[in-house]
Amino acid sequence: MIVSMTYEQKINSELNFWKFKALQKPSLLNKVTDKVQKKINSYIPDKVHDAITSAIKQMVKAVLFGSTFTTSKPITDLTLMHREALIKQKIENYKKTGAAEGGITGAGGFLMSLADFPLLLGIKIKMLFDIAAVYGYDVKDYRERLYILHIFQLAFSSKEESQNIFIKMQDWDDKAHLLPTNIDEFDWLTFQQQYRDYIDLAKLAQMLPFVGAAVGAIANYKLIERLGKTAMMSYRMRYSDINLKIS
Repeated sequence: MIVSMTYEQKINSELNFWKFKALQKPSLLNKVTDKVQKKINSYIPDKVHDAITSAIKQMVKAVLFGSTFTTSKPITDLTLMHREALIKQKIENYKKTGAAEGGITGAGGFLMSLADFPLLLGIKIKMLFDIAAVYGYDVKDYRERLYILHIFQLAFSSKEESQNIFIKMQDWDDKAHLLPTNIDEFDWLTFQQQYRDYIDLAKLAQMLPFVGAAVGAIANYKLIERLGKTAMMSYRMRYSDINLKIS
């Protein structure tokens, strides 16, 4: 006898597996990868690190303080299944946009590849703002913008740091009212360091001649895909926490 699951049962199953993976201890491969990545980063010229750091700093300020990343009003009249169908389509569109942008800048060599970092950051954050709105959250609220930055950290941090972020994100709606009203207190320094350290071999290879265009397109596509999945799981976690309290 085949028993079909409801949509909510299906996503709860996926969510529980994601939580399990998120809280697993770092594997030997994770530890080795982190060491290799840090070693690679030590060989990257300071001007590259400075450019990335500056781009991330400006992006964080724009998210917290500015109105650069505008989006539609939160959607309140759709089922979860319909919301996620819309979100998956949006993620696909952003993946294609990121791939196209990465291909163009990758083909332009070292200087153009440097320009890719702020452009890609902007695409990622705009996607997160759109996803939040479709899930029904108002990103004009500073606490929702802070949640978006936590999603970003969760997707692009080391295993150890991502677990710390994951714990902070649990029961977010209960903790949100306790957040400091001064948004200057956000630890953007750790945020930018974690993202900078995450930049992998694929993104660095984008700066190489001849292969940069293909590498840039694929790397951007995968990075946006990773962020989109992390965002969906993060909002599913909030949805699940709220429903548990109601029941």
